[in-house]
Amino acid sequence: MKEIIEKLSRIENGFKPIETEALRIFKLNTIDNAITLSCELLKHDKYQIRSLAVFILGFVSANDLRALRILKTEVSEDSGWQVQEILAKAFDQYCKDNGYEKSLPIIKEWLNDKNPNICRAVTEGLRIWTSRPYFKDNPKVAIKLISEHKGSDSEYLRKSVGNSLRDISKKHNDLIEEEISGWDLTDKKINFTYKYVTKNKKKK
Repeated sequence: MKEIIEKLSRIENGFKPIETEALRIFKLNTIDNAITLSCELLKHDKYQIRSLAVFILGFVSANDLRALRILKTEVSEDSGWQVQEILAKAFDQYCKDNGYEKSLPIIKEWLNDKNPNICRAVTEGLRIWTSRPYFKDNPKVAIKLISEHKGSDSEYLRKSVGNSLRDISKKHNDLIEEEISGWDLTDKKINFTYKYVTKNKKKK
């Protein structure tokens, strides 16, 4: 494990090698061992190694909700933005393995959390939402869930909301126009999100 840690710690750009190693570890270990190892790796000072732990937990999460709980309660508090990016990927991995429609209660639970990192893990992790099973056939559900945070106090989250809705507008522009037409643009936070949704959009 020491060699793996040294190797991954040298990575400066991209997460693919870390994800590949996480999948290998997941396949070689029992669920209990994978969770135990992840908890140890989360204590590491290098974000690359904490990211490895998060990827492992993502692979485990649909099999054991302990992993999902660690992602929500511990990983969401990590100060590294890189780790938060992997949290989003890990949450999507959970939804993919568990089934997106079946995961709706958890998606809503995370979106209702007060921690913007937890909410963003959903809004960002499931991009492009309407390319995912269930949401592909139910774009209105995706739009409604994402839009709930259009006025969030967190700029970090609002950017993700705006970008996620802009993604959807490429195939469902009428639905997005219908949604944002009812927004109160005198609210600075909502207006901020609106600008991200309509960014690069040609004026008629």
